[in-house]
Amino acid sequence: MKLIFATNNQHKVEEIRAVLPEGFSVSTLKEARIHVDIQEPHNTLEENAAEKARTIFKMTGSDCFSEDTGLEVQSINNEPGVHSARYAGDDKSFQKNIDKLLAKLHDTANRDARFRTVICLILDKKEYYFEGVCSGKIIKEQRGNGGFGYDSVFIPAGSDKTFAQMNMEEKNQYSHRRKATDMLVAFLNKIK
Repeated sequence: MKLIFATNNQHKVEEIRAVLPEGFSVSTLKEARIHVDIQEPHNTLEENAAEKARTIFKMTGSDCFSEDTGLEVQSINNEPGVHSARYAGDDKSFQKNIDKLLAKLHDTANRDARFRTVICLILDKKEYYFEGVCSGKIIKEQRGNGGFGYDSVFIPAGSDKTFAQMNMEEKNQYSHRRKATDMLVAFLNKIK
């Protein structure tokens, strides 16, 4: 089964390809020769994921999926949430986003947070949604060199390492994206 993944974020592609079973092939926008910058104008992860999938489906007519992920920090009204990628500005700087988050939390005692991923699949012209959540906490300083986004300041519940200190196999034991992808794959396996 061939699907277009409505992203050019290589980190996300690697995470999803690492868990897809045999028989599934995923193309990025670049690999599918689609050159478009899809905006994420909505206030929910679900709507942004749908916007990206619908845009690609309208352009290609092909089965496709997209995802939107947000980091939700309890003590600051679930910020940055849907604005996670652009938290500190439109240049999508991981470091600026982390700096803003840590400054905002400063000495806050409650550092509970969760990553939430929503996948929107368009298959045979129908839409399906899958959600994965990983709870944890935000630490006060960055640790680790792997991963991307907020990985260096997020420790998932049940671990003492940040996502940035884990290899892909370790991260996938906790990953919100892995959980959502597992649900996507289980659904695809049922219908193929």
